[in-house]
Amino acid sequence: MSTDVDGRIRSWAEAPSQPRFVPPPGAIDAHCHVFGPAALFPFSAKAKYLPEDAGPDMLFALRDRLGFDRNVIVQASCHGTDNAATLDAIMRSEGKARGVAVVDPAIADAELDRLHQGGIRGIRFNFLKRLVDDAPKDKFLDVAQRLPAGWHVVVYFEADILEELRPFLDAISVPLVIDHMGRPDVSQGPDGADMRAFRRLLDSRDDIWFKATCPDRLDPAGPPWDDFAAAVAPLVADYPDRALWGTDWPHPNMQDAIPDDGALVDMIPRIAPTPELQRKLLIDNPERLYWPDITG
Repeated sequence: MSTDVDGRIRSWAEAPSQPRFVPPPGAIDAHCHVFGPAALFPFSAKAKYLPEDAGPDMLFALRDRLGFDRNVIVQASCHGTDNAATLDAIMRSEGKARGVAVVDPAIADAELDRLHQGGIRGIRFNFLKRLVDDAPKDKFLDVAQRLPAGWHVVVYFEADILEELRPFLDAISVPLVIDHMGRPDVSQGPDGADMRAFRRLLDSRDDIWFKATCPDRLDPAGPPWDDFAAAVAPLVADYPDRALWGTDWPHPNMQDAIPDDGALVDMIPRIAPTPELQRKLLIDNPERLYWPDITG
């Protein structure tokens, strides 16, 4: 584990490899974060982890190194419901980033409008108990009904609570994006219980999207993450218009198994082997959610 003098943790590779796979022009890293810088954007008093600074300059340098053109910046749990760091990164991106916020369910409509003007296009509900203390479903439903036009809801949960969450997910009337496919056990294979349950969710409505992300989190066998590739490639093939991809940089809470971002990018052709699938995964699908002004 890497820690600085203040005890804060580093969870990202300092020198990621250059990926062999070259993303198509216009490609979007649709799931990444920024941490701080803490001197400008302090971490939440409720934060479950305190990372080293990983601000927009670092994110955009990585974007360029990996061959991507745009980012979707998801509010990190360490910043709680203060989205200032995410909004700052979007502002500094020169139009190359949009974002997903975490909000207090009692947020005023005027504040939602301000977030929209700042480039936010969705809100995130987190059900991982190790990251959040409270996930009030009733209040989440209330705010989901007040979102600006065109927004969606991102939901983060683990596979063992999917069935418990189904009534809640069914009650959300805007499009849903499921982070990291609901964290299935990929060692079960493409036809395992977790993937079958997730497919039932996708089949229940046509406006549920998923992020085919985080082999480093989901594949305990480690690189080259063969179980992840085997389990996820059929999902992308069967739902090609609803799959997204992202690095998850700077990899919150992965300080004990820091992934190589270049190797993560090289997973893309293993789960989306054709140019058509790659374009959907990296450009067409995220543009529909985050840059609808481009796609119409």
